[in-house]
Amino acid sequence: MSDYFNDTHQQARLSARKFIETHVRPYIDEWEEAGEFPREIYLKAGEAGLLGVGFPEALGGTGEGDIFLKVAVSEELMRSTSGGFVASMGSLDIGLPPVAKWARKEVREEIVPPVLRGEKIAALAITEPGGGSDVASLKTRAVRDGDHYVVNGNKIFITSGIRADHYTVAVRTGGEGHGGISLLLIDRDTPGFSTGKKLKKMGWWCSDTAELFFEDCRVPADRLIGAENAGFIAIMSNFLAERLSLTVMAYMTAQIAWEEAMAYARQRQAFGRDIAGFQVIRHKLVDMATRIDVAREYAYHCAALMQAGKNPVKEVAMAKNFAVEVCEEVTREAVQIFGGMGYMRESVVERLYRDAKLLSIGGGTTEIMKELIAKQIQL
Repeated sequence: MSDYFNDTHQQARLSARKFIETHVRPYIDEWEEAGEFPREIYLKAGEAGLLGVGFPEALGGTGEGDIFLKVAVSEELMRSTSGGFVASMGSLDIGLPPVAKWARKEVREEIVPPVLRGEKIAALAITEPGGGSDVASLKTRAVRDGDHYVVNGNKIFITSGIRADHYTVAVRTGGEGHGGISLLLIDRDTPGFSTGKKLKKMGWWCSDTAELFFEDCRVPADRLIGAENAGFIAIMSNFLAERLSLTVMAYMTAQIAWEEAMAYARQRQAFGRDIAGFQVIRHKLVDMATRIDVAREYAYHCAALMQAGKNPVKEVAMAKNFAVEVCEEVTREAVQIFGGMGYMRESVVERLYRDAKLLSIGGGTTEIMKELIAKQIQL
């Protein structure tokens, strides 16, 4: 392992590994085909201490600021071989931080601990139909009416959208542009709130993804997260950690695909010998391993910058784009090495190949990342 990790990180890694090996890996194929996994898995993850990583101790978490603790646990969760499982389990990591940081004290204390224990599920709701990465143009509106906000609009592609208990929702409380955006915490039992059918996706099959609808949805004003019209800043501050998380998912997806391809190449016989004996296959595996290592180490560099209190917007965007490119290439080559078996749903590499595509879209598309990088290098 890398020198970035200490004994505490390694213990957390082992705990996460045991959780995946015991409670997830034996059942993940079944859950993928079913399009969901049992809700009780959140409770088991909470009991194992996996959901509280990076959240304040006062709210039931492990404490803030240890980026590599989060990286270590995230790497092991990806051993589930399902990006959808990890995404749904991790929806609290994008939905809950604004609540933990900027919600009223009584709201924080009510909402955060049960989510970290796995008793409740939290989700983030920003994306709208037709909006995509253009967050500043969102149209879901919240109008103040006495001690409530009345919310109208809809969201789409929301992870944990069907079964979340709490949604951190981006709404327009002011004028056009990013300056008129606020965040509201909306509970699933709020009158006027509903969800559509579970969305069917190319990959991330066991991830619960949905459209949300708000029709004269009355939300108590004390569920405002932070100051009114200051939500865009909170959204942007969340993106750095989310993009690092997606970077980890990308290089770990590639890592698992490479391991599967290595094992298969060593046992698959063709023309009287295993296919790992052919130079073309050996060189594929070497190139795959090289690019994975580079993607991983640059991600660690970015994590170290964040750990040092810096704001590496450019570096994390570069890390995400590079890791995603590596992921797409490696999973494609893994399927190729498997040949016909790589096209079968019973092969792990088939799932990894499908799951890989979402990583160039989620958390900001590859093209948006390039625009961010261009601004940072003053192009």
